[in-house]
Amino acid sequence: MPRNVFILGLNDFNRRLLETIGDAGQYRFLPLLDNADLEEPEVYRVREQLDAARAHLRAFPGHIDAIIGYIDMPVGLMVPILCREFGLPTATLESVLQCQHKYWSRLQQRRVIPEHIPHFNLVNPYAPDAASQIQLDYPFWLKPVKSAGAYLGFRVHNRRQLEYFLQIIRRDIQHVSQPLNHILDYAELPTEIAGIDFNYCIAEQLIGGRQCTLEGYVYNGEFRVFGVVDSIRHANRTSFTRYEYPSKLPQRITQAMTDITRAFLKHIDFDNSTFNVEFFWDQRRDRVWLLEVNTRISQSHSYLFAMVDGASNHQAMVEIGAGTRPTIPHRQGKYRYAAKCFLRKFEDAIVQRVPDADQIKHIQESVPDTMIKMNVSEGTKLWHLREQESYSYEIAWIFVAANTRQQLQARYRKCVEGLDIRFSDVVPSEANDM
Repeated sequence: MPRNVFILGLNDFNRRLLETIGDAGQYRFLPLLDNADLEEPEVYRVREQLDAARAHLRAFPGHIDAIIGYIDMPVGLMVPILCREFGLPTATLESVLQCQHKYWSRLQQRRVIPEHIPHFNLVNPYAPDAASQIQLDYPFWLKPVKSAGAYLGFRVHNRRQLEYFLQIIRRDIQHVSQPLNHILDYAELPTEIAGIDFNYCIAEQLIGGRQCTLEGYVYNGEFRVFGVVDSIRHANRTSFTRYEYPSKLPQRITQAMTDITRAFLKHIDFDNSTFNVEFFWDQRRDRVWLLEVNTRISQSHSYLFAMVDGASNHQAMVEIGAGTRPTIPHRQGKYRYAAKCFLRKFEDAIVQRVPDADQIKHIQESVPDTMIKMNVSEGTKLWHLREQESYSYEIAWIFVAANTRQQLQARYRKCVEGLDIRFSDVVPSEANDM
């Protein structure tokens, strides 16, 4: 009899990837709450969403075998609460928060891997002396202690910029912070963190180099990294152009990153969950920096693992959620290389033309095993897109796979040409006035 697996915010894209996992027929994948209410909603309603999820689960007539999710916010913080209440395996909320609350995470990292993290300062953006709380040299990063992607993350070069960015943060941060603060009521917080809610920010020394992400899991204390994905940035050094798998980094570097990840997760008693951990390798100094620890799979990497390894990273998430040891295939896929490419626009604009469903289908058929997701429609004003990074807009995601890296790039270019997306540029003041 299939096992009932509830997935917060299940959508068609991820359902398709779930079908690639081994023994998919053993599971019945059931949506828990509407995806539109969880992934980049106009308003986050965490308290109401938790209540709605509880009611749905209690009304279910069958056995509940797993509650899982692949969305960062707020799902990543809801899963441990719901699993605990329904007696299902998961990481503790406290260990998850020690990864997702950036300031708490840095404090814990400093205790066990201090040489691999940047200098940082806690910042209360609402304090009259907010700017003086930062003791770092310019330039540095300023970002909320919890956000979605790079939302409200700024590279600060001088005091004038700092004051301006603080003003933006004060205006917009509560869209995310206020609903998430409800989560903190469920956690046992140490004295050093109690009172530092999601209205706070963190300033961090700049770190950089070749960026990658380790994907793995901890199951009943067993730690494993099952893949390393390269994150290729645009020339502006902030925006991603693509995620590419497998990584080109030297094995000794990815092994060092693996050891750092293991040490940190063991320190915070993180168990029975997947993770993805972002790193930089400063090649000139031969130094490894830990950027961020995420307590879930990256759905951006799911297609990559399916194409190269033969099963999506959803497999680890599903199996751990159901209380079984993950069985992840390796290099058993159809292709040697795969990438998620970001089609971006770096200026304000209005979308004039996008391909229709038939045109997208034609492109996907002409470039085998390609997947395309449009993030805009005709008439979209880019400055109205929600939760974008501060320096560009994501127009479309293009997933391609190939047996050489050159073929990978050629397939991407063919897709872009076929999409034929067009824009009407606007003057900056027009975007500010709308």
